[in-house]
Amino acid sequence: MIKEKKSFKVGISGSYGGFNLGDEAILQVIVTQLRKSIPVDITVFSRNAKDTLRRHQVERAIDVRELTREEATRAIQGLDLFILGGGGILYDAEARTYLREVDIAHRKGIPTMTYSVGVGPLDDPLVQKLVCDVLKQVNVITVRERGDARLLEDIGVHRDIIVTADPALLLKPEPLPEDALSVEHMTGKRHLVGMSVREAGVAAPDLDEKFYHGLLANAADFMIDRFDADIVFFPMEQRMLDTQQSHAVIAQMLRPQRVHVLKGEYTSGQLLSLIKHCDLVVGMRLHFLLFAALQGVPFVALPYSAKVGGLLHALQVEMPPINLVNAGRLIAHIDRSWDRRNTLKAKIRSTLPSMKKEALNTNRLAVRLLIDLHPEYRKTVKAPKSGR
Repeated sequence: MIKEKKSFKVGISGSYGGFNLGDEAILQVIVTQLRKSIPVDITVFSRNAKDTLRRHQVERAIDVRELTREEATRAIQGLDLFILGGGGILYDAEARTYLREVDIAHRKGIPTMTYSVGVGPLDDPLVQKLVCDVLKQVNVITVRERGDARLLEDIGVHRDIIVTADPALLLKPEPLPEDALSVEHMTGKRHLVGMSVREAGVAAPDLDEKFYHGLLANAADFMIDRFDADIVFFPMEQRMLDTQQSHAVIAQMLRPQRVHVLKGEYTSGQLLSLIKHCDLVVGMRLHFLLFAALQGVPFVALPYSAKVGGLLHALQVEMPPINLVNAGRLIAHIDRSWDRRNTLKAKIRSTLPSMKKEALNTNRLAVRLLIDLHPEYRKTVKAPKSGR
């Protein structure tokens, strides 16, 4: 007799809870793709459960960082699969925090997988050992870039590591509030350039704020004069420091009256819709640049970390590391990119389909893992056609 599976119980853990719209885009896509594929009951291990429940259609969310190990164990027990990721979460400052629940799942015999995670920096030998020890027990390891796979291999993870792509590549635009464009000063006859900045911190330890504030201020003034453009800053972490960082750049500009910082609270899909109205974007944050690529908007990147460099490599867009760029070089690159923006659009169009296919593959691997682990339900759930 074939059992009828009502729903698979899946836990998802990552940097969720409304802190970063790029991370929220990742969670939204993971949830959407799983629900398209199988009946699923989802628990999100979040940094802000209330925010997660407000943003996403999931059965439950848990404030995981407030839980003791015993409480976390009770929340994990009974899951059919525990997913870690996506996003850049395996780095020195945070890896130990995120791997606790994976370790608990292993001790309880619950299958685990990493979902297109980003890796690094991993310079601490103790953290390297922890990552190796935990990942050796994970059922399926997927990372979002080849550089992530190489880094894991370098620190001793000698097993199959599957390179897929960032889940946010599958994000869809969402309707905007009726007056959003006028409220955000994104209407008018002038060209529109979107910009994105970030704070220095554990994910960008080598970032010199004073240097890059001046660099972007010069670039913004140049674009206002050269392209007759207005500038809009897109805070990806509005509740954190992106808004303050944006105003720090504006404070050094000569033409601040032509600049606006987004004030509304938007979903990831709505931010994707807003970016569509830009003629060019210049930025630092990975998912701001990825959103621009999804909307066919040419961009200039300031790659403060390997993950941004990985996106540029995948899209075949070149830009030197930020510490090797001075104001003159950046302005020259922006000017050249503006003149070549139609060529850049064409290049993005040609590279995105294969990246989206790889992003879809991560979900196929998750679904196949669930079905393979529960063969008694195989005839009641349609297995995905492919997956490496």
